[in-house]
Amino acid sequence: MLVRDLIIVGGGPAGLATAIAAQRRQLSYLVLEKGVLVNSVYRFPVHMVFFTTPDLLEIGNLPFVTPYEKPTRLEALRYYRRVVDTYGLEISLGEEVTAIERESLGDDVFSVATRSQRGVRRVLHARAVVMAIGYYDYENRLNVPGEDLPHVAHFYREPHAHYRQHVVVVGGRNSAAETALELYRAGAHVTLVHRRPTLADSIKYWVKPDIENRIAEGSIAARFDSSLVEIRPTEVVIERLGMHEELPADAVYLMTGYHADTALLRSAGIAIDAATDAPVYDSRTFETNVPNLFVAGGTVSGRDTAPIFIENGRFHGEAIVEVVAERLALQPK
Repeated sequence: MLVRDLIIVGGGPAGLATAIAAQRRQLSYLVLEKGVLVNSVYRFPVHMVFFTTPDLLEIGNLPFVTPYEKPTRLEALRYYRRVVDTYGLEISLGEEVTAIERESLGDDVFSVATRSQRGVRRVLHARAVVMAIGYYDYENRLNVPGEDLPHVAHFYREPHAHYRQHVVVVGGRNSAAETALELYRAGAHVTLVHRRPTLADSIKYWVKPDIENRIAEGSIAARFDSSLVEIRPTEVVIERLGMHEELPADAVYLMTGYHADTALLRSAGIAIDAATDAPVYDSRTFETNVPNLFVAGGTVSGRDTAPIFIENGRFHGEAIVEVVAERLALQPK
């Protein structure tokens, strides 16, 4: 039976950085990614521009070369493909981890059950596992009537299909502001609905005055201190100060944030903080309450995803691999 030193769950920047660190320490490893390479980046809006500079997206000391101050989604996809090719990383795409269990085979070993996109199942084995699954695949649902109607989405891609349509965007942070602006500039009639009295201060500094000016001049309608209570086939119902208002809606974007797959973490035995939905882990080693089971990247965030992004999550793997390598060196040969 093949037992690897490390299995890395998630093929995003944090997972790839962990793989590079493992390769440098000559650990046997495999990256398992349920979707495409850097699946979360792939699912970002088509025309997205990153908030950060290219050097802060780099992993493995491989330069991210771009003529722009802030790189685009397309450039990031090209860069991470180059990372995998340059280092020859061992990665299996389209293979979802369905269960992680601890078993005793002389040494402590994890069994990792997987299912491919074509339904092929297998069980892999490793002495340590890193959960680098991010948080972008699971939306924060509002649980309102009509949320599953076909014209409702939690992920925004691009605006052309909404030319001359009435579109309601729910949220008050970066994703909502950028979505509303792109839709407006593509000819949509946009209404922004936010439950708080103002937009978030954390909106990108070049986006915030843009969205505020468009709202002030009436180009984008806004309903603050308002909650979405129902989605219907051609309209939405919002509530403000106990009063209901109906807004026309050919499409609805619920830009209300995302969270990690806590079900998979819990099933693996990882303790989850009830107040934050974040895994319980050692902030120095990133090890969870399950020995040799680690978390990296956005997985550590819980509901508050703002503190962790590629810029800092890319370094988690180096700390994890050092711990794993040291422990393996102490095992009897």
